[in-house]
Amino acid sequence: MRFVDYVTVKVRSGSGGSGCVAFRREKFVPKGGPSGGDGGRGGSVLIRADRNLYTLLDLRYNRHHFAPHGKPGEGSNRSGKDGRNLVLRVPCGTVVRATGGSETLGEVMNSGDELVLVRGGKGGKGNTFFKRATRQAPQFAQPGEPGEEKDVTLELKMLADVGLVGQPNAGKSTLVSSVSAARPKVADYPFTTLAPMPGVVNVEGYRSFVIADIPGIIAGASQGKGLGLRFLKHIQRNAVLLFLIPVNSFELRAEYDALLHELCTFDPALVAKPRLVAFSKVDLLAPDERRSWLDEARAALPSGEDVHLISSVTGFGLTRLKRELWERVRQEREARAQG
Repeated sequence: MRFVDYVTVKVRSGSGGSGCVAFRREKFVPKGGPSGGDGGRGGSVLIRADRNLYTLLDLRYNRHHFAPHGKPGEGSNRSGKDGRNLVLRVPCGTVVRATGGSETLGEVMNSGDELVLVRGGKGGKGNTFFKRATRQAPQFAQPGEPGEEKDVTLELKMLADVGLVGQPNAGKSTLVSSVSAARPKVADYPFTTLAPMPGVVNVEGYRSFVIADIPGIIAGASQGKGLGLRFLKHIQRNAVLLFLIPVNSFELRAEYDALLHELCTFDPALVAKPRLVAFSKVDLLAPDERRSWLDEARAALPSGEDVHLISSVTGFGLTRLKRELWERVRQEREARAQG
């Protein structure tokens, strides 16, 4: 399925139905009085988060969404039928903004969350409503309120517990395919991954978390180079970041600093997220070289960084890495629940 994370749609709510002007005409009731019912409310347009979706593709080719109008009132004090609400299903983590502006109208984070985009107009009152002791036969009713219309932009920021951060060909897709059932495209050329790919990682016991393969980050990504701004936004929703740097990188510290710089330039809050560093493709090193290489790598990085040595091909170090990621994710979940 094609991944679509940005779409603009036009939404319009239904107008309320008009109230009715009517009078009772019954045998033996010569002056029955007013009997006009109220008009029905117009339908609203809203979005609802659905955990079974991960793309806005369904809205990409259907850009106009109009809710039905309310029906007018009828005689015998019968109210008009309300217009049915129009519900657009979207993935969890969808943000709604007014098109052409930066104002955020709202977001839906959890499955089942709803957000009203445009509200239906109220139905007009029938002439029965306006009956008074001094006005027993009103000859008028109230028109229904008009609906609303606006253009809105839906932007998906993928919800995942762990986000992979690394330059192209760092081994992110291979790692995701090794620790989960996801099958992202794997090849030996840059930018193999063109869309975020989530996968569920199972740890011992009934513990699991979601990991997302984010397209490679290059220098200048925070200014839009490569796939830059389009996919950096997905990292904003990750609870834990995993920096992935291959062992055959020429400058480990330079690559680490470059990744950190792009995240900080895009959103300074990303630097405060919990993160781990994994050196991938350890199978390129001889077994007796790995310990000394890791000691040198630790010395090259800032002190305090949690460093792991892994191979997605052979499985070396993956069990320990999954356990550590789970522990970080668990701590973040508990912090969110308390906060």
